[in-house]
Amino acid sequence: MAVDAFCLILAMLGLGMLFSRTRTLPDNAAEVLNAVVLYVCLPAAVLTYVPRLHLDVSLLGIAATPWLLMLATLAILVPLARWLRLERQTFAVLLLCVALGNSSFIGYPMVRALLGEDALPYAVVYDQFGTFILLSTFGLYVLARYSGQTPPATKQILLRVAKFPPLWALLFALTLMPEQPPHWIGSALKSLSDAMLPLVMLAVGFSIRLRLGRDELAPLGIGLLLKLAVMPALAVPLSWLFGLHGAMLQANVLESAMPSMITAAALAISHKLAPRLAAALVGYGIVLSLATLPAWVWVIRQLG
Repeated sequence: MAVDAFCLILAMLGLGMLFSRTRTLPDNAAEVLNAVVLYVCLPAAVLTYVPRLHLDVSLLGIAATPWLLMLATLAILVPLARWLRLERQTFAVLLLCVALGNSSFIGYPMVRALLGEDALPYAVVYDQFGTFILLSTFGLYVLARYSGQTPPATKQILLRVAKFPPLWALLFALTLMPEQPPHWIGSALKSLSDAMLPLVMLAVGFSIRLRLGRDELAPLGIGLLLKLAVMPALAVPLSWLFGLHGAMLQANVLESAMPSMITAAALAISHKLAPRLAAALVGYGIVLSLATLPAWVWVIRQLG
């Protein structure tokens, strides 16, 4: 990882934690920052990097990887939950936080910092065609089933997908956005995209929570091990199977190694599904990922 990017991540995490404890910013500061990232920075990143994609059948492999890892999550957690006699709420949170990674808010800036800008378009494919649609389908179903609500109808799922701002940016980028836009447009989009890393890390630092009860330590350990180690380990042979190589393979594995999605944990908390465990999986996952993500970059480069 570039030293300057690593220092910026640590500095913004520290500032966020400091602002949270000193109450320098309003209580909803993290929500506001995340909204800015969602409606401004993420679409700018999509418009900047997606037009550089050269359509290749291998991109289908990148889009399919998070779906296959979701199936792997089910195959591992269902028998494990029965063996350990996990509560329904705990099982639901593990499903959400292992199957859904933070492939956009943290994924984009981390892929860029660790692999360079050439790998970022592949991260966008992984996120938009994989993780985001999974959140809007599998994620909503898990929330509904384990919180006692009615499972979402197809219309509700489609409306949720249609209202996602980066999706409209993706459609525009794939159809109308030139690879080399006018300089003033390209420069503005690049500046907005670059703002994603400090804003996300500030929001994460502001909202990070690490406290947990003893009875939740085992599920926490299981969730972190699966998300940060097992899922990216499975992504390596999947990438080989799909014929990925170079930056495509590296981005595919690194996105699979991202910590749990903040949005998925927030939804679990709002549905009263093991809220402390959901918050801890995100908090500890982000902290540990500062070490595990560079480690995975080293591993995949050693594998060639």
